[in-house]
Amino acid sequence: MHPPAEKMEVRAKKALGQHFLTDQRIARQIVEALEPGAGPRGVLEIGPGMGVLSQYLLEREDIDLKLVEIDAESVAYLQSHFPGMPGRLLQADFLKMDLQKTFDGPLRIIGNFPYNISSQIFFKILDHKDLVPEVVCMIQKEVAERIAEPPGSKTYGILSVLLQAWYDIEYLFTVGPGAFAPPPKVQSAVIRLRRNARTELGVDERLFKNVVKTAFGQRRKTLRNSLKPLLQGGRSTDAPVFDLRPERLGVEDFIDLCRLLG
Repeated sequence: MHPPAEKMEVRAKKALGQHFLTDQRIARQIVEALEPGAGPRGVLEIGPGMGVLSQYLLEREDIDLKLVEIDAESVAYLQSHFPGMPGRLLQADFLKMDLQKTFDGPLRIIGNFPYNISSQIFFKILDHKDLVPEVVCMIQKEVAERIAEPPGSKTYGILSVLLQAWYDIEYLFTVGPGAFAPPPKVQSAVIRLRRNARTELGVDERLFKNVVKTAFGQRRKTLRNSLKPLLQGGRSTDAPVFDLRPERLGVEDFIDLCRLLG
């Protein structure tokens, strides 16, 4: 039995960034965006709330579903409304979980991410990129656009580069505030990330992250000026790339830049 969308039995908590999706059509669309598989594959839903996505995930025979929820009230609701929850539902903070110890094998991730920690979730996914082949999530529209944007956009930034280095990213569709209770003050969007074929950058990964973060830390400056903290030992900055601002550089350009700095 599906819990009625209009009957809110869990109080949305502002501190947890909770906005419960109530539109069943959109919930189905999000679940259907997960790539189908030949057999059960590990899927983790982050922040299931009242189970609007969970109900459709549980129907799929190609999914071995686990769920992680930090809110005790939501956990109690899910356990009382869904008989399939025992052994699947973990009451925990996703950001503090050791994914490799908690789960065996590849782990696809889905969820209506709390908007106040969505960037932190993506950074954790990056730390486990070889464990996470696919992500389907709903996030704030502005963040979704930033992640999916190509170089040259004003919204293109740190997460854009770091995620695009390892994932192919698709902006799937926009979701209005009316699909939630309580309605957020912003537009939302659903995106899909699929792990690309890259196995290594060809440069030190810590340097790559540092260069990207340092460059965008002062995004209005040219790289020659923003990267001064990293230009030790009298390295030359004569290459034309140093005349650019960071939003002009794609992933391969940042990799080449790291070779100049390495």
